[in-house]
Amino acid sequence: MVYLIMCRSLTYAQRVSNALERAGIPARVLRSPGEISPTGCSYSVKIAARNLARALTILNGTRLPYLGIYVNAAGYGYREVEL
Repeated sequence: MVYLIMCRSLTYAQRVSNALERAGIPARVLRSPGEISPTGCSYSVKIAARNLARALTILNGTRLPYLGIYVNAAGYGYREVEL
């Protein structure tokens, strides 16, 4: 299972990815899938499920903004995670 941290721009996604990578969390920037970003204007940072709690702690400490967190449930598409 993977999580996407959706950001409003490529710049913010890169900043989120860099903060996570510095903390030892593998992260990859990609354009947000159409089903969660119909306008196609956002970018997301993909992380493994095992890293979610630590990633949120890091992001809250850095105050980097993000639009939402989505999980890819196998075969069911993406759904937003309520925090």
